[in-house]
Amino acid sequence: MSTHVETMNAQEVANRLVQLCREGKDMDAINELYDDNIVSIEPEGSPMTGRTVGKEAVSESTKRWYSSVEQLHSANISDPIVSGNFFACTMNFDITFKGQGRNKMDELCVYEVEDGKIVTSQFFYNTGK
Repeated sequence: MSTHVETMNAQEVANRLVQLCREGKDMDAINELYDDNIVSIEPEGSPMTGRTVGKEAVSESTKRWYSSVEQLHSANISDPIVSGNFFACTMNFDITFKGQGRNKMDELCVYEVEDGKIVTSQFFYNTGK
């Protein structure tokens, strides 16, 4: 009897990430879908760390981001577009950051999947530069 567990392909990982994000379960998405050695890259000039390595560090960075939010007015994530081991989606936020006022953020998120886990995430958005 085989105990082989089928790993999710990029489309399945993408669908699960989108589902969890739409449910507001970003931390669950990180815990379930991110590889232990994830590399997450934010744009230069971003208030977020440029390059974060490791699931624990990404979790901490995400918690810091949430702690900077005064009010999340709306958040939307698109359906994913998948090509091979990569997928992309857009995220749009209407958000008030503490001490910064209300802001609209439009972000392109690109992910790479290996062995059923997200190994890289890279985010593209206007940093005000």
